[in-house]
Amino acid sequence: MASAKLTPLGIAVLELLHEKPMHPYEMAQLMRERYVDTRVNVKAGSLYHTVERLQRNGFIEVVDTQRDGRRPERTVYGMTQAGLDEFSQRGRELLGDLVKEFPVYLSGLAVIDELGKEASLLELDHRVTRLRAGVAADQAVLDHLAGDQTPEIYWLDWRYQCDHRKFELEWTERLLDDLRSGRIPFQDHHHQRHLSLITREDDDERKTS
Repeated sequence: MASAKLTPLGIAVLELLHEKPMHPYEMAQLMRERYVDTRVNVKAGSLYHTVERLQRNGFIEVVDTQRDGRRPERTVYGMTQAGLDEFSQRGRELLGDLVKEFPVYLSGLAVIDELGKEASLLELDHRVTRLRAGVAADQAVLDHLAGDQTPEIYWLDWRYQCDHRKFELEWTERLLDDLRSGRIPFQDHHHQRHLSLITREDDDERKTS
């Protein structure tokens, strides 16, 4: 059995097989219904590849085959004891361990002064518009989940993402206000570099005269 850690998609597959054995097509349907693609990159090809790898590693096994009319035969998988052990171990790590992450937004924030006021405010305005749309869409999904009485423990990951997007929106709106008002002043590096260039050109002229 391979010792490689379970991928996020591998975790998502075993998460479903905790409920019952199922075939990959059913897994894909449930992942869409439960918005798993908001936390895991779910594609048909990668899903089938992950299922095959889980089987090779001994984490799942074939428990049945099904045929619905003229449709191709579907292979039903169940989780093995090795899969349950690996899932439990990896799940504990994901829940309890702190992992250093590198959100790309942080790199954008780091270059605001270099971009200058006009460009930075424009892009932040765009970000706020997109975040507001995202927050509204999140709320529609939350209302749907609450309305169909899906147990809340099954969408804690979605609730976290919604709260995180709300926080980012509120934080970015405050940043925009601080930048526009001058409470966080730009250092005007463009102007300083221009003056430095002029000074160097003057020095060069004096040296050659």
